[in-house]
Amino acid sequence: MTEILTARSAARRHFMTAAGALLLAPALPLRAAPSTTPENFAERDDVRAFCAELAAAHGFDEAWLLDRFAGVRLLPKVIQLIRPPSSPAVKSWTRYRSRFIEPLRIRAGRKFLAEHAASFERAEQDFGVPREVVAAIIGVETIYGRNTGDFELLSALSTLAFTWPPRAELFRRELGELFLLAREQSRDVAAFRGSYAGALGYPQFLPSSWRRYAVDFDGDGRADLIGSPVDAIGSVAAYLAAHGWEAGEPVAQRIRITDEAAAPLVAAGVEPSIDTATLDTAGARPLRGGELIAKPATLVDLVTPDAQTEYWLGFRNFYAITRYNRSYFYAMAVFQLSQELRQG
Repeated sequence: MTEILTARSAARRHFMTAAGALLLAPALPLRAAPSTTPENFAERDDVRAFCAELAAAHGFDEAWLLDRFAGVRLLPKVIQLIRPPSSPAVKSWTRYRSRFIEPLRIRAGRKFLAEHAASFERAEQDFGVPREVVAAIIGVETIYGRNTGDFELLSALSTLAFTWPPRAELFRRELGELFLLAREQSRDVAAFRGSYAGALGYPQFLPSSWRRYAVDFDGDGRADLIGSPVDAIGSVAAYLAAHGWEAGEPVAQRIRITDEAAAPLVAAGVEPSIDTATLDTAGARPLRGGELIAKPATLVDLVTPDAQTEYWLGFRNFYAITRYNRSYFYAMAVFQLSQELRQG
């Protein structure tokens, strides 16, 4: 789910989709191929080339793969949803925050924490990630499994892989990962359902992330992010740990700084690289007094039209959350929801 946009891009910082954050798997060896476009996906030249290469690389039966594509449907809704809007909405942290820091998610999150207290305790011990952070990610993604998506994934990913050129290579990779995941899980590849961009289960992992980071946390012999909230808890914690979560360390600190002094620091990007001396020289001060946390940071700008921009320091753990979804808005929503859950 990596996106390559400029460091100054508010769209990159604030409104990347969850699906866009998790595409981290190595590419399958897929060549470009000339394409015909019959309605039956199994008759397309590019699909045939895909099947030949997937079979050669991973030991699938090529004819079996082609037969799976005979049942694939083109889903125009998927293209409609993933295409950038022609008139982008004004970015607003206040509006974005209100979608996730709200009573339903807070109540459901506290209940989810209580129901799975033993699993959260174990995940915290094994991976060093606080339970409320893990719960907040699952809450932001799917409201604890309530909204996991109802798109037939084989058709959704095929639509994106073969009919949407801007990201075709990326989604062909995820399509290959879906076939591998289905084989490893002993599931029918056509039975997976999820988001329009291919994300699955409680934590909305893409197939590549499922294969790389999911853990069998309930001990039943397989990692199941669709049917097992316990596996989802362990897998989110494992994902954050693999992306640099530092146990016991802070996530973020709100500060005061002028817009003029903040601008060059914001442009430094999401990697925590700004030292305390630089922040002090720029006039940064904690919002509520005290001292700046003496750790390398990124300067997070949360913009709301016609309101004062909120500035925060994001530390290594904030950065780890942005590896899940590369958006400042998203990471801050997770952090603030986690704070609400912690108070419960």
